[in-house]
Amino acid sequence: MRIYNLFPPLAGRLPDWTPHLERAAALGFDWVFVNPIQTLGESGSLYSIADYFSINPTLLAPDSPLAPDEQVRAMTTQTERLGLRLMVDLVVNHCAHDASLVREHPEWFVRDGDGVAHPFCVEADGRKIVWGDLAQFDHRHGPDTEGLWRYCVSIVEYLIGLGFRGFRCDAAYQLPRPFWERLIGRIKERHPETLFVAETLGCSPEQTRETAEAGFDAIFNSAKWWDFHSPWLLDQYEATRRIAPSIGFPESHDTERLFAESDQNPQAMKQRYLFTALFSSGVMMPIGFEYGFRRRLHVVETRPEDWEEPAVDLSDFIREVNQIKVDHAIFHQEGETQQLGHANPAVLLLRKRSGQDGSRALIVLNKDPWNRQHFHADDLSHLLEARPIEVSPELGPERRGEPVAAPYSVDLEPGMARVFVSEPSG
Repeated sequence: MRIYNLFPPLAGRLPDWTPHLERAAALGFDWVFVNPIQTLGESGSLYSIADYFSINPTLLAPDSPLAPDEQVRAMTTQTERLGLRLMVDLVVNHCAHDASLVREHPEWFVRDGDGVAHPFCVEADGRKIVWGDLAQFDHRHGPDTEGLWRYCVSIVEYLIGLGFRGFRCDAAYQLPRPFWERLIGRIKERHPETLFVAETLGCSPEQTRETAEAGFDAIFNSAKWWDFHSPWLLDQYEATRRIAPSIGFPESHDTERLFAESDQNPQAMKQRYLFTALFSSGVMMPIGFEYGFRRRLHVVETRPEDWEEPAVDLSDFIREVNQIKVDHAIFHQEGETQQLGHANPAVLLLRKRSGQDGSRALIVLNKDPWNRQHFHADDLSHLLEARPIEVSPELGPERRGEPVAAPYSVDLEPGMARVFVSEPSG
């Protein structure tokens, strides 16, 4: 899965999405993920949904002769014509505190004294953050969990009817495993091609594994934050890779913009995109990453007027990396991944071995996004445990696939990588 995150508040009204969808297709993505599109509560947060069966009016064209649902279907039809499939957020851990559901079905909510409970999280420093604009659904102990489950199934069916073919399940780890097993199983009986991706960031490794085992087609990983050295990322990956594929990202709507974080270094942007794309079977990036946007996406405050003038244009590089994922199965599969030692500590050596077709890959990455680093190997075939060919993005399509000489030496540009594969013939 190569996913482009179109953030609705930045993209504007549905008819204005066209150039963004066309750009996603041209960049080599095969999925477009959109954050919630339903009517919101008084806080205006995208994740505070007041009505699951009506469309956020700020996304609609007021002069369109089409009804709201038909406007969405026109967009999804156009997206499919571009060769893309659409994924949307499924938010069923909570709803807006002012949603009519709170009055109509008080039995569906966790209670806190005389009112409904609000979701919360505990930060690393021990601070408790409460989302007062949200009401917490009770999927575990409520008197009518069956009725609530059926309601959630109807939400999914509604969104499928609008043309969505996949779901990013917000706060998936907060809901019990049996809920997801039943819901995913029911939907796949009726719509076998539907995909479910679990948001698992911020939870423990045990919670991630438990959630992944509920039948999800993929989970998100934490490759964005890896320091290219510590063992935790490969440990987490090994714990789940046989259960569900994972998706990496260089930034998301929940993080700061990488261009701002990296002191406006385009080499750091390329480095992290290439790594997250080739480390795991899936990759996702948000709208504006390709242009080095600095302003963080905000679930309440972002507006179309926040569109920025491009500071850089990484389109060609992103397209090349995405094409490498398409062309070489090892990069859209999960497999055993090992970090190898090297004399230069500023160079990462990562070896992947497919458990499906015997293919292998070696990524030689400059960890330093500011300075060149030298890499030398007497024979790359000893590192890859197979005869390598080079498929690095900077080679261009006309030179990819050339055999690699021994010994091999290269000065790696800041943050850049050389990529090698070995694939079974025929």
